[in-house]
Amino acid sequence: MKHLPKHLRPRWRYLAVELECWPDSSIDRRAFQRECWYAGQNLLGDPGGARADLSVLQFDFDSTAGVGEALVKVRHGWSDEARAAIACIDAIDGEPVGVRVSGISGTIRAAEEKYLGRRGQDSEERHVVFGNEERVAVVRDGSVDVRLDAAFAGTTDLDYDDSDYDYDLA
Repeated sequence: MKHLPKHLRPRWRYLAVELECWPDSSIDRRAFQRECWYAGQNLLGDPGGARADLSVLQFDFDSTAGVGEALVKVRHGWSDEARAAIACIDAIDGEPVGVRVSGISGTIRAAEEKYLGRRGQDSEERHVVFGNEERVAVVRDGSVDVRLDAAFAGTTDLDYDDSDYDYDLA
């Protein structure tokens, strides 16, 4: 069987997607793919979701830091609708998640070079005082997630005391 000529083959766009969740959350590729399909169906309807054809090609999620990234393939001409559908995702397997499309590209290679793998976020655990108790916190890019008994609490610099810093009040 012969291949289709190049002008008859479907064209694709590739969306680089960044994911942010609470530390110690567990999200896998299958769950993210399912949420992409559901979001496409809910926002675009069944025919629109099928035409957009949101498919997860690459997925990487660091559960200790709570950050990840994915590469989603979408049909040419449906990238705006796909961005809107992906923006509707607010939870994956019951875990609240923040999703952001960092860029669109015409090739997988360009998407990887421009948008993926550039998350230089390093997370570290520190001991902080929160609610008059010493607790463990995960610090990344200026945001601090303090571990409570069964969950995490997102905080700002004013909400906790970190004894590792020397504050200069001058």
